Amino acid sequence: MEFTFLALLLMVPLVYFIITMSQIQGGSFAVVGAADQAAKVYIAQPDAATAQAAAERAVAIALADFGHQPEQARVATSCSSADCQAAGSTITVTVSLTVPLPFLPFDGDFRLSASEVEASSTQLVGRFR
Repeated sequence: MEFTFLALLLMVPLVYFIITMSQIQGGSFAVVGAADQAAKVYIAQPDAATAQAAAERAVAIALADFGHQPEQARVATSCSSADCQAAGSTITVTVSLTVPLPFLPFDGDFRLSASEVEASSTQLVGRFR
């Protein structure tokens, strides 16, 4: 009886810790893929407005593949020159994601997070598109 009680007392936090670390690792994979895809999509577009919208859609799709909501992420783009679509300029897309603690019933402003993960990807705009 005592062994069962102690095993449960120790196993529940351990399992929750493993699930939380898995969520953080999944978030890390999600932001790396999202940043990479967003940068590739950005340089393929004809103008900056279309490129920004396409990059944000690519981030939303990549995050959804890993089970994360696009509202939990922030996307920042920067370029090395004034014209982001000019040949030879570099585009850097940075995606930040707040990974929530699993199985908590809180929503809205009281959402507790396990971690914040971030990844960047840089692509060179080619001469021929």
